[in-house]
Amino acid sequence: MGNRRLAKRSGVVAGSRLVAGSRLVAGSRLVAGSRLARPDSELDPEREASAAFDASWAPVPATFRCDVGSLPYPLPQPWEDIFGPLRRGAVDELVLVGQCGQSIDARVATSTGHSHYINGEAGLAHLHRLRALVDAVVVGVGTAIADDPQLTVRRVAGPNPARVIVDPKGRLPPTARVLTHDDVRRLVITAADAVLNLPPGVEIVPLAARDGEFAPVAIVQALAARGFRRILIEGGADTVSRFLAARCLDRLHVMVAPIILGSGRSSLALPPVARVDEAIRAPMRAHVLGGDVLLDCDLSAQRVPIGRAKIST
Repeated sequence: MGNRRLAKRSGVVAGSRLVAGSRLVAGSRLVAGSRLARPDSELDPEREASAAFDASWAPVPATFRCDVGSLPYPLPQPWEDIFGPLRRGAVDELVLVGQCGQSIDARVATSTGHSHYINGEAGLAHLHRLRALVDAVVVGVGTAIADDPQLTVRRVAGPNPARVIVDPKGRLPPTARVLTHDDVRRLVITAADAVLNLPPGVEIVPLAARDGEFAPVAIVQALAARGFRRILIEGGADTVSRFLAARCLDRLHVMVAPIILGSGRSSLALPPVARVDEAIRAPMRAHVLGGDVLLDCDLSAQRVPIGRAKIST
């Protein structure tokens, strides 16, 4: 009876249960069968911080593409530190960025191929932010078939990039989600003699293949000729590795999740080197994003010129 009278006076919904040691706060609203709710006037610090973080991102995709004279508008922090280096190429007018999401022990999937999802929410949001800032996102046909990704921007605000699938032998099915018609350009890079079964509106980019593969430089040149300047090499591991080995990346974003798989697919596979001093060395900066850590690796010093080379003045 005591609880019923208290419930009636406080506005607790009939059937709700008062938790021992709790107290009613003026202005709070309780839902039947739930614990006492936080008052509407009391702020959740984590939720408030998350909302502010998302709000600071909202103008970034548009600002990212704006220039004033020879200098671009600065992005709000922390986005300038994370994405500022992607606004302009250091070697030519192109910006080529690779990405991989991996475990602490550099695995992108288990031994069975399961990978959804190694990274946490913040790591996945970062990938979608990358998509929102580039002109085109590139994946190999193996990834397009195995994961059936959409390659769209859904977790954050921003425009969808063009979707590019590298498919030398015409393996991509017409039902693949990357080919969904949504007013965004869809391109399939394939061999000239490949037999294709693609939906209407998909652009076909024929290239000469060698041993069933395309040279990364040729892929970039073909995309640059079609108006794409900022290009994200999203996956899979083989595709990113080939672009890295060919020195066709300006930056590499490695998103490390706080898990150890112990076995499985490695994030990168490059030709072996005999000595440590032959390894690729990349200055890098670390950014903590939620529970994940982003390693932003600067590869511009070893990137080969592909577009119009910059001239020092």
